Amino acid sequence: MRRRREEPGWLHGKPPPLWARIAPVAALVVLVLVQRLTQGEAEVGFFLAGLPPVAAFAYGAAGTAVFAGIVLSLLGMPWAGSAHPRGADLATVAAIGLLSVVIAWVRRRRDAQLVSVRTVAEAAQLAVLPPVPEQVGPVRCAGLYRAAQRGTLVGGDLYDVRVGPYGVRALVGDVQGHGLAAVGTVAALLGAFREGVLDDPELAAVAARLDRRLLADTAGSAGSAERAGAERSEGSEGSEGSEGSAGASEQPELFATALLLEFPPGLDLVRILSCGHPPALLLRASAVSELAVEPGPPLGLGLAGPDLAVVADVRLLPGDRLLAHTDGVTEARDAAGEFYPLADRLPALEREPAGLVEAVWQDLVQFTAGGPRDDVALLVLSLPEV
Repeated sequence: MRRRREEPGWLHGKPPPLWARIAPVAALVVLVLVQRLTQGEAEVGFFLAGLPPVAAFAYGAAGTAVFAGIVLSLLGMPWAGSAHPRGADLATVAAIGLLSVVIAWVRRRRDAQLVSVRTVAEAAQLAVLPPVPEQVGPVRCAGLYRAAQRGTLVGGDLYDVRVGPYGVRALVGDVQGHGLAAVGTVAALLGAFREGVLDDPELAAVAARLDRRLLADTAGSAGSAERAGAERSEGSEGSEGSEGSAGASEQPELFATALLLEFPPGLDLVRILSCGHPPALLLRASAVSELAVEPGPPLGLGLAGPDLAVVADVRLLPGDRLLAHTDGVTEARDAAGEFYPLADRLPALEREPAGLVEAVWQDLVQFTAGGPRDDVALLVLSLPEV
């Protein structure tokens, strides 16, 4: 699974680009040449004082100090062509150079801290939603995830593929909200799903387990909100206390849509259960069709269970592929406000050598002129051809 890396450059620990290191040196050479050639007609020598702060963004403290020393030396040399600076002028330039050295030192420390924090954050996010392997049991997999919030690897969408005693099971879901605020709910659902793969013999029981997980999290969030509201109301007076209690009584509600798939061992079929999620697409030869599955209620409403869940069996032929996705794909719009026609574009995209999920993403970026504003998850599953 490929993950987006936002703004790859020296802000994330890599060395500064070549142009950033060359720019202050080139400006130094140009200013000296202009000053020499004009012989005092154009006084540009004191522009040299602005170069150490520029160098601080590309060099470390030592490099910036060397740059500031060169600038001071040039300003004091008659052959450089600048007007003879007085002691106060040189002291000002020296103070600027010293401040630039401090800026360079602070920048390097902040860059190191940023790299450390980002490394830890990426490790934590990848632990929540690890890359999908190319094959899980007999099922071949290909996944792609793009979070809407810049600089993050995990948002409000989720998917996972696991093998257990009842076959290979896959989950594609979309929780309420997106970005980092939804990561906790994503982690809870994935944990419950991985337990259900091992413990629950029926796919409907897995959906009921996910539903109970969200209900428990909702109740826990509501209890925390009520306790916080009670503490605030005790410290307030009059109408302010009433308003605090009223705001705290609003219970948060967590819900999610999900698509559960099961590949039973030894059978050329897939069982599908939908909890209010967009239907999966079946790619058979050059034809694309939606898998007709009666959707059940979303998770987190206390309605998912064996009595309401409808599990559909779909026979698979050699070469068939299933594409499960979240609504970040089909609800993406172009400049004219048209929705992305995923099913219509798949026949042409499935022949791309880069892979189906990557081809869909690139086509989606072009369609929306830069990429959708919602989280996107794509998961392609297939049985090996006999």
